[in-house]
Order: sequence, then C-alpha cells, then structure tokens
Amino acid sequence: MDTLQRTLVLLKPDALERGIVGEIITRFERVGAKMIGMKLLVSEKDTALQHYTEDLARRRGERVRELMVAMLTSGPIVAIAFEGIEIVEVVRKMIGSTEPKSAAPGTIRGDYAHVSFKHADSLNVGIFNLVHASGSPEEAETEIDVWFKPEELVAFT
Repeated sequence: MDTLQRTLVLLKPDALERGIVGEIITRFERVGAKMIGMKLLVSEKDTALQHYTEDLARRRGERVRELMVAMLTSGPIVAIAFEGIEIVEVVRKMIGSTEPKSAAPGTIRGDYAHVSFKHADSLNVGIFNLVHASGSPEEAETEIDVWFKPEELVAFT
C-alpha cells in the first residue's frame, strides 16, 4: 500500500466570509501537507451535485444533499488538493467532527466554529462547518477530478 496520498479540501463560503482562509491553509502547511492545486471559484450547481453525489442522498436523504449543494453554491469557495503521507487521515483528524459543536478543541472546526445540526435544521440550511475533506483515498481521487483538471495539479519530486 502506497502511503503517499492526495486529498481534496474545500474551504466553504463561511470560511471565506469570515476571512480565515489563510489561517486554515497555514495549519495544513504546518503539518507538511504539500499543496498541489488551488483555485478560488463560485461552484456551479452541477459541479456541487457531482461533489455531493447520489450516495449522500442514499445515506442521509435527498433533502440533506439539496441543503449541502445550496450551502456550497452560496458563495465563493477555495478548492485545494494536498499531497502527503497518509494525508487523507491526517486532514480528517485536523478538521474535526462534521458537527462543529461536537468538534474537539485543537481541530479546525473545534477552534473556529460552534454551529450545531439542530441550529442548521431550525434554519433549514446545510451546516456551515468551514471545510470539507475527502473521507478516503478513493473518494479523494474522485473529488479531485470534480474540481481539478490533471494539468491544474503540480508534482513535487
């Protein structure tokens, strides 16, 4: 098994709105994650639907998928591809639990957010939790292909 992996990180509209993009990127750089691609964009709905796949709808319901797509397309995002040793697990550990209220201190969500699922549900919106990170090496490959063309990624030697 190759330990060198790639992963996708999306800094969501709330991270940009709060002006903490640099702080979040710095945290990944400090652990040695190599940035191999980065872009600022406003996601089209069809791109967001490719990202939040029908698998999400099967697991969590179509309504959750619709809310996540609406959240992701609500403003600018930063898409970043990182490379590193077992980087998928490292990044997931760094960002913390999906629900910011439950995220441990020291994680990105634990340090910069506090929103709960209950609060998001009461507003009928997707949870604004600052950042998305791929859940597995296989998911990372698929997600990187959604956001980046091969020629937009650089290689480190």
